[in-house]
Amino acid sequence: MRKIIPILMSLLIVPAVAGPTQWTYPAAPRGDVIDDYQGQKVRDPFRWMEATDSPETKAWIAAERALTASALAQMPERDAIRARLTALWNYPRFSLPVKRGGHYFFTKNDGLQNQPVLFVQETLAAPPRVLIDPNTLSADGTVALGGTSASRDGKWLGYALKAAGSDWEEFFVRDIATGKDTSDRVQWVKFSGMSWTKDSRGFFYGRYPEVAKVDKLFGKLLNGKIYYHRLGAPQAEDVLVYEMPEHPDWMVGADVTDDGRYLLLSIRQPGRTQNALYYKDLLDPAHPQLGGPVVKLLDQFDANYSVVGNRASTLFVQTNLSAPRGKVIAIDLNDPSPKAWKTLVAETEDNLDSVDFIGGRFVIGTMHDVKSRLAVFAADGRPLGEIALPGIGSLAGVSGRDDESEFFYSYSSFLSPPTTFRHDLATGKGAIFQESKVAFDPSPYETEQVWVTSKDGTKVPMFVTHRKGLVLDGKAPTWLYGYGGFNITMHPTFSIPTLVWLELGGVYAVANLRGGGEYGDAWHLAGTKERKQNVFDDYIAAADWLVARKFTSHEKLVIQGRSNGGLLVGAVLNQRPDLAAVAFPQVGVMDMLRYHKFTVGTAWAGDYGTSDTPEGFAYLRAYSPLHTIKSEARYPAVFITTGDHDDRVFPAHSFKYAATLQAAMADSKNPALIRIESNAGHGGSSGTTPVSKTIEEWSDMFAFATHTLGMPVK
Repeated sequence: MRKIIPILMSLLIVPAVAGPTQWTYPAAPRGDVIDDYQGQKVRDPFRWMEATDSPETKAWIAAERALTASALAQMPERDAIRARLTALWNYPRFSLPVKRGGHYFFTKNDGLQNQPVLFVQETLAAPPRVLIDPNTLSADGTVALGGTSASRDGKWLGYALKAAGSDWEEFFVRDIATGKDTSDRVQWVKFSGMSWTKDSRGFFYGRYPEVAKVDKLFGKLLNGKIYYHRLGAPQAEDVLVYEMPEHPDWMVGADVTDDGRYLLLSIRQPGRTQNALYYKDLLDPAHPQLGGPVVKLLDQFDANYSVVGNRASTLFVQTNLSAPRGKVIAIDLNDPSPKAWKTLVAETEDNLDSVDFIGGRFVIGTMHDVKSRLAVFAADGRPLGEIALPGIGSLAGVSGRDDESEFFYSYSSFLSPPTTFRHDLATGKGAIFQESKVAFDPSPYETEQVWVTSKDGTKVPMFVTHRKGLVLDGKAPTWLYGYGGFNITMHPTFSIPTLVWLELGGVYAVANLRGGGEYGDAWHLAGTKERKQNVFDDYIAAADWLVARKFTSHEKLVIQGRSNGGLLVGAVLNQRPDLAAVAFPQVGVMDMLRYHKFTVGTAWAGDYGTSDTPEGFAYLRAYSPLHTIKSEARYPAVFITTGDHDDRVFPAHSFKYAATLQAAMADSKNPALIRIESNAGHGGSSGTTPVSKTIEEWSDMFAFATHTLGMPVK
């Protein structure tokens, strides 16, 4: 292995800062693996890195960590940035309250706790008490609380724990009154909730077969099944309720209707963005029968179907069938033929973002040009009026039950932290329930929505947040975030790092790219499979717009994306190396030819397609970040991030990408560093990363960006 040279104050993009003329990276031997895709030969020289526990890979990881740590240690900006991030992060924040079994449940983080604590209270006037504190379960805060589910009688709380950022969970049951755990323990669970039967004697859940440790972490996820666990019984006695042995890579989720009558099964298969909907009639909610047949209600995979409530045998279903922006229909199980369906809430020009059936009414969140709206409809679909929201921002969630008139919702914006409101449908009155306050004055800043014209003429919205009265002279450091995938909307949401970047004198922009859910099904599909290039074109157009309007220059632009957004940044870097001065491709899907062979990758085929078909190989090979790196390109400063326990996006994606990029940039003065977090998973939306690790990661990223751009940090 080549010697790692000491890292001085790097020149990077800024000529005034002295540093090495080039970087020396850890040796990464090139193997001779060659794959045959549809008759075409493709080299994979760093295939050996997929063996993440091998001595060779461990040695490379250790050397890369040493190199990155050495480089960051030479960036004096980091300490001041960490201090400010820590100060702003130290504020109380709450989850949306959930009422079940006569109890209210919510999580609270006092500020710098690594994990939020679960509280329970019997009435809104009663003092909350701690029910589960995951901070007591590990010294480094890497054991996190996953999903929770209370039994219908209010006696039991089912809860999940996950360790080291993994998506794998273990289920436990706690006596709500005493705070003591029962003997129940359920293992081999991933991407599953717990749905109790109405008799409160057990719950449905999904699990996978036991496999070897290494395969558990990064192996392909196969053969998911639905079981019923009865309280007090060992897991070995759990009842198998549904399986699909003929389709091992299909995924299934289970949920019981609020009245306890029906078990609903949502089926997803690789290569499709749509789902199927099956059900099992449990007959008597007080004594549920598990042995009945599974009825394939909707099995054409022709749209998305989500049951939001029911009245007796009539299911209320949110769907995009013949309605790309969404609608609500009623399906009577006694006559489920499409000709008998009734449209309750019709499609409009606004995207249907969320539907909840609360107190016998539909509480519906919509998006108008990516800005949230909230309205109430009667059970027959009659509009009952809107609930005013504070401005340009995001409805972060709604929580309520069919048999209760009260509900809670959360709202935030780029400049204001989440505020929880309580609303009573019976009286039509609402008020603030829980409010977070941050030691930050938002008044000098503003958010505006702009429109960018993409390569094919499509108008793409973008939010730009900056100091009021900003002089448009092209000199403001600007941070551009993008995602563009999986029907996920980039709402105007609150983030402490955004505030710190603004205080540093920066502009923060979020582009609402195709592939997301901003404008319904058509917008999503326009950024999938052979149309994925639209996403990259949208992002490039957003960056060029910021430069053309003189918010910034290419020499002052930072681009960032996580997960699917990491793929975005990696692909865009290869297509436009001149686009930005700094790039952060984080936990990215970088090897598009093999992504579906690991973890839950097959589930992404609906958005990506796979290299198993000639057409899939052709378009994936054309943009795959790993396979389109150019040795002759002049890349900017690149800072890659991943976690060594990321079982969502296999960390070898980032390992192989980093080694390839470093080889291509061997003669460049700009660095290509990789930050490999230990004992950490996918982070971000998985919500399990300890606060301390999150602050450290952002401190490193901001230090790298400000040092590269020559930004003053006080």
